[in-house]
Amino acid sequence: MVQGAAVAVTDFRPVGAFLILALLPFAAPVAESATLPADNVDVLYHRYDGGGMVIDGPSVLVRKSAGSQVSLTGQYYVDSVSAASVDVLATASPYQEERTEYSVGLDYLYDQSTMSLGFTNSSENDFESDTVFFSVTQEFFGGMSTLKMGFASGWDEVGKVGNPSFEEDVDRRNYQLGLSQVLTRNSLLGIDLEVVTDEGYLQNPYRQNRYLNPNDTTSFLYQPERYPETRTSTAVAARALYHLPYRASLRGEYRFFTDSWGIDAHTVEFAYVHALDARWTLEGSVRYYTQNAADFYSDLYAFENSQTHLGRDKELSTLSGTTLGTGAVYEWKQTSLPGIDRLQFSLLLSWLSFDYDDFRDVTAGDNFLPGEEPLYSFDAWVTRASVILDY
Repeated sequence: MVQGAAVAVTDFRPVGAFLILALLPFAAPVAESATLPADNVDVLYHRYDGGGMVIDGPSVLVRKSAGSQVSLTGQYYVDSVSAASVDVLATASPYQEERTEYSVGLDYLYDQSTMSLGFTNSSENDFESDTVFFSVTQEFFGGMSTLKMGFASGWDEVGKVGNPSFEEDVDRRNYQLGLSQVLTRNSLLGIDLEVVTDEGYLQNPYRQNRYLNPNDTTSFLYQPERYPETRTSTAVAARALYHLPYRASLRGEYRFFTDSWGIDAHTVEFAYVHALDARWTLEGSVRYYTQNAADFYSDLYAFENSQTHLGRDKELSTLSGTTLGTGAVYEWKQTSLPGIDRLQFSLLLSWLSFDYDDFRDVTAGDNFLPGEEPLYSFDAWVTRASVILDY
């Protein structure tokens, strides 16, 4: 189970927003009516390498229409994890594991509305997760305004390798509300609200926190983490897209995150997309992220059980990071390949750099007193290569 890994690959936690930059849309933002996505096959390879962790694997998504109003999707996704991060080396040995995810979905188009329903199962050797989701997207004023409402419910089972009797549950709820508005022929504005509630066993059964040794203040001891059993987070994001007159576009985004554990986070991103010709498109982006620590977080506690809740996950600490991204897309429309209407190749590359203000590297050596070890920082590379076939 990968919890609190160096920058989670998903965006369920604030730091996860750093990973994998999506390509920006190039088509004109005004649509006359709602439409279903084209039938396609999307094959993706992703790789994260940094902070002592390597996470990689394939993803295959297939979309197929069933008539003019229904579209079906199926996805297979794999994360192979090899970890020797600072979290792991502090109290355990490097490990390897694999997460496999299956998703199925259905989109139903009626006039200006699209209703989506789906199910996802994610499985690891010590973690099982099932999620159902539903959303409704409604267009108004000839596609000038779009409102989206979504809900997802998840049920997780947390286990522990080497302890078959260990089993804990987590219930998750996700609520989404979004509005996008075409301001002019070349500009688009969007605002999104997301509320997530978690209840159950929210800590990592392998991670421990440290406290000063009462018999020797030049050393420290470890004890298991102990988190609150509930967490509610709220995120608000504003995005603006502007199409320039020379086959290019600019995008800006600001996102604010806050939760009941005391974390406040801010994300600012700017991206530029330039179409070189009818087939080649280039992208560049920069993103900055910062957050304060959770109320109960500490790198070093004064003594054992010094407070009700205890956590030393570095992703709950005070931190900041910058991501630089670049990418290229090659798109071949109306191909001469039998049965293929469009072919797209893309390659995205991101470099991440994170600095932690109150999380220290206990693996730096034995020449430091507790609480005087060097502050932790790391760099990472994220690569995503994909092929999309419309048929």
